[in-house]
Amino acid sequence: MSTFQVMVRFNSNHSFLVTVHTSWTIARFKQEVGRTQGVPSGQIHILFAGRDLSDSLRIEDCQLGQQTVIHAISGLPQLSVDARSSAAAPRSLSDVQLNVRPEGADTAAGSLPSYFVFCKRPCKAVRPGKLRVRCGTCRQTTLTLSRDPNCWEDVLVPGKIQGRCLSRGCPGTVAEFYFKCADHHTSEDDTSVALPLVKSNTQSVDCLGCTDVRTPVMVFECADGHVMCLDCFARYCVTKLNDRQFVQHASLGYTLPCPGGCDNSLIKEVHHFRMLGDEQYDRYQRFGAEECVLQMGGVLCPGRGCGVGLLPEGSSNMVECVRQAGSGCGFVFCKLCKEAYHNGPCGQTAPQPSAPANNYRVDRDRARRARWERRTAATIERTTKACPGCKVRTEKNDGCMHMTCPRCGFHWCWLCEREWGRNCQDRHWFGEGR
Repeated sequence: MSTFQVMVRFNSNHSFLVTVHTSWTIARFKQEVGRTQGVPSGQIHILFAGRDLSDSLRIEDCQLGQQTVIHAISGLPQLSVDARSSAAAPRSLSDVQLNVRPEGADTAAGSLPSYFVFCKRPCKAVRPGKLRVRCGTCRQTTLTLSRDPNCWEDVLVPGKIQGRCLSRGCPGTVAEFYFKCADHHTSEDDTSVALPLVKSNTQSVDCLGCTDVRTPVMVFECADGHVMCLDCFARYCVTKLNDRQFVQHASLGYTLPCPGGCDNSLIKEVHHFRMLGDEQYDRYQRFGAEECVLQMGGVLCPGRGCGVGLLPEGSSNMVECVRQAGSGCGFVFCKLCKEAYHNGPCGQTAPQPSAPANNYRVDRDRARRARWERRTAATIERTTKACPGCKVRTEKNDGCMHMTCPRCGFHWCWLCEREWGRNCQDRHWFGEGR
């Protein structure tokens, strides 16, 4: 579309719609805002997703949507050069690439989503996400960032990145990042939970379960970075759920490790289990609560197909699994031997045969093929590259791909080795090294 409407929040106290043309520059947009508000355009700052946008930046390069909220601030002193975005580097936040694309990867990977969220409504599914930032004090999107994010920790851990809030009277200096579903229009307050382990399969890695090459995939945090498609991940979770083989972790809660049994691979963000669907996620929540009951000294009902968590009261060994609110089977059993309740001491009854556990087994050869390649000393051959502008060598010492030449000031992309642009920012602003 050549024209669309954006919602302008002027000086954070009132809002109005402005019809913009994709060919406009920010300078032209300022003129329109100034005309409607009776303010000289030279006194207006246009803020979007943590950056004061440059006058030369084109609207079509900002990837704005219908009724996107943009802040316009007037009457402020000129910002420093470091706080403003240049024409070569329109540094508003949108899609952020969380994984470095290895050398030789399919160039089509650049068109894949960079990261994902679970959209609870209306999608109720895993969807591509977009990243936004606001002031942690007034919660307005009027904060300019002191630096770019370098890794997941920068955007998920509160207070990692500072900034300057341009809302009148707000002393805020802490950036608050949040995620939105990129598949539909969202209101200002709509947010979604980021899924750090879900990634576009830019390396075309086989799934650990079905061996197909699919995208997106789960990449576990084990040393091998085992990869599993989302369908196989759901089957893995349901299998473990049916056999009550989830892990009850003191700080992470009810969770699972890598299917390969790798050390230090427990899933930290339990919202990944949302992709099981409402019914299975409800079971996950219930079973997790029941495991907590066990840790509190409770028991699980041994009735066939039941397993409800119960906290027996008093000193009696008789426990009844009461039917209520769609839960419980009515079975009355002995707290000590878990058999049907009986008078007198527990007998030496033969254990009842139980259904065999559906152990989730992983073939060793599959596990070897389903690895997400991490950057190592062998794959990172260069820590410096020549500036495309003046050819002076520039050193890269963190996860951000946005480089600024110390000699000529040219903004360029470490991966593309050309002028930094919107596509670079959207697709690979920073990487984690895998």
